[in-house]
Amino acid sequence: MTQQQKSTLTAAASEIRRMIATRGSREHAQAVQWFFKEEIKSRGWYTAELRRSARRYRREVQKERGSEFLVRLANQLFSGEVLDEKNFAVFLLEGMTTEFGHAEFKLFECWLDRISSWADHDALVHYLVAPMIAANPARIRYVFRWAKSPDRWHRRAACVALIQGTRRHMFFREIASLSNRLLNDPDDMVQKGVGWLLRETAKADPKRTIPHLMRIRHSSPRLVLRTACETLNRATRFQILSS
Repeated sequence: MTQQQKSTLTAAASEIRRMIATRGSREHAQAVQWFFKEEIKSRGWYTAELRRSARRYRREVQKERGSEFLVRLANQLFSGEVLDEKNFAVFLLEGMTTEFGHAEFKLFECWLDRISSWADHDALVHYLVAPMIAANPARIRYVFRWAKSPDRWHRRAACVALIQGTRRHMFFREIASLSNRLLNDPDDMVQKGVGWLLRETAKADPKRTIPHLMRIRHSSPRLVLRTACETLNRATRFQILSS
């Protein structure tokens, strides 16, 4: 990258950060903190408006500067500490994953080290990582690597990264194996990730998922089971949750 290109990239990132800082809602920023155990930095944007703003910016810039510029710009924005900036970075690239290859996938994997809350984690993994795994099932090997990580966000990513796939009726065996591995993870963020994955799998493939839930019900934390059963009918939910 030339010095002029670097300057253009830095200027674009600064412009977006100023826009996010000046057009957010201070009242909403204070309210957002209620959803998090950890302290977060928010400019108070509502998700729908932030997504619309990112899409407008992408339409204006992509034809002139290309997708590579957008990826580099997103990489700069996701390196900060402000939640709205990180989510803007994800929304810039959302829906473009069919254009990306191994280099972009590895870049997004690196972003897991920059996670500060479940919100920027789930945006990254659900909207960028998960569709790339569903598009190329060979990438599922990364999921089992993340499941062994000492970092809570990598282990949660192992679960969230398969949600797009399970909605397409993919990966049942891998999901069963992964859920067994992470079932009694001590971290509630990981347990919620397991439960979310099993809930989506139960919606997509109840014929195989309900027996799996019956098999794990006595060894599963209640948090996982309650989440997994949320969309099942009352009788089935009672059967799984009863001691």
